[in-house]
Amino acid sequence: MSPVLKLSEHDEKKEILFELKYQLSLTTRQRFAMMMKKSKEIKELLEKSGHREPFEIIKRK
Repeated sequence: MSPVLKLSEHDEKKEILFELKYQLSLTTRQRFAMMMKKSKEIKELLEKSGHREPFEIIKRK
């Protein structure tokens, strides 16, 4: 499970540093696995919401 950043007030700089530190702690393989998992989640959410790939136009001969 990934660490959680708790701030009393919004601080974008601390958030970015926290995220960079976390990403640097992962291996390249772990980062790509995370990216692929998130991509799959987003694709499933889009399909569930009715946003699918556009249909193809088939030209008749």
